[in-house]
Amino acid sequence: MRYADGGGLSERGRATREQVRLQAAGWFARDVPVGEIARRLRVSTNAVYTWRRRWRAEGEAGLASKGPGGSSCRLDERRLARLAEALERGPAAYGFGEDQRWTLARVSDLIARLFHTRYTLRGVSYLLHRMGFSPQVPAHRAIERDEDAVVTWRRETWPAGKR
Repeated sequence: MRYADGGGLSERGRATREQVRLQAAGWFARDVPVGEIARRLRVSTNAVYTWRRRWRAEGEAGLASKGPGGSSCRLDERRLARLAEALERGPAAYGFGEDQRWTLARVSDLIARLFHTRYTLRGVSYLLHRMGFSPQVPAHRAIERDEDAVVTWRRETWPAGKR
């Protein structure tokens, strides 16, 4: 399942899930069957078994949220702001002259140059998404394109083929 904030639950979502687990803890104390708890909370029985095992070992503290998952970002807020500014300047400002599109490989290279930190292409993709950037597909047309031939084809050839 994907989440809107770029991965994981929001702070409010984690708090809501924690309340569900704590509600289950109350039922554990009253020996309510696992299947009944799962039905009432609309969760899997496996989740309830896991919660109960943690509750028995650590009490309610074992059911507390552990915070956001995943590894922490290797770039702090100041570096992320500097990266965003660099991306806004465009690829030409950093010697990428062939075209003016940022690719994941180019952004990875830029991060390595600016911060001496290596990211995989997938890691760059996650980082850019978390920063609010999204993939863009440029309107790219061949130089050899003949607009008159395209219009003629759309008007005459394509409708004939649809019949």
